[in-house]
Parts: sequence; structure tokens; C-alpha cells
Amino acid sequence: MREVLTQAAKRLRKDSTFAERKLWHFLRTKQFSAHKFRRQEPIGRYVVDFVSCEVKVVIELDGGQHAHEQAKDQERDQWLESQGFKVLRFWNNDIMSNMTGVLEIIRKVCFCGQINE
Repeated sequence: MREVLTQAAKRLRKDSTFAERKLWHFLRTKQFSAHKFRRQEPIGRYVVDFVSCEVKVVIELDGGQHAHEQAKDQERDQWLESQGFKVLRFWNNDIMSNMTGVLEIIRKVCFCGQINE
């Protein structure tokens, strides 16, 4: 199972969406101080879009197909949270139209552990 997930992660890295590449540009340039992020990383039986293991934050980017996969996403989020991860979900449109706001939410979670909702 691990090898299958590793191969899937490699394929997803190669075929990343424009929104994923745009967010990755900010995450990999150490915008978040010492918090290192990885992309398309296997965790358990899932491959997450981005993760910082140091602060246990998972970032998922959702396109239009996720409107029809909410039950799967909820199950996945619950499992990740049971493992101690904070899961942040953003629509691809948020990345394209409000990167500043997205980055601010990520910063607050990485440095304060929570966001004001």
C-alpha cells in the first residue's frame, strides 16, 4: 500500500494544478519561518496536498469536483484530525483571487495554532 501511495504522490507532484503550483511557490520559499512544508505527501492511506509535520497542518486545495465529494473529504479530514493534524481547505478560486487572505490564515494556524472564524 505504501508503494502505491508513493507512486501516486509522485504522479500528483508531476501533474499539479496551477493553484497548487501557485501556493507551493509561497510555501516552499519559507514564508512561514522554520515551518517546512511538503507537497503531495502520503499520510496513512491518503495523499495530502501540503503538510507541515512540525506544526501538524495539512492544506488541501479543492476544485469543482470536491463539491460532489464532500462525504469523502469529511471522512478524510476526520481521520487526519484524529491523528493530530489541523486541516485547512481552500477552493482553487481562493488561491487565484485571494492569495493574501489564504496566506494569512495559514500563518495564523502555523504560529498561533488557530484561526478566528
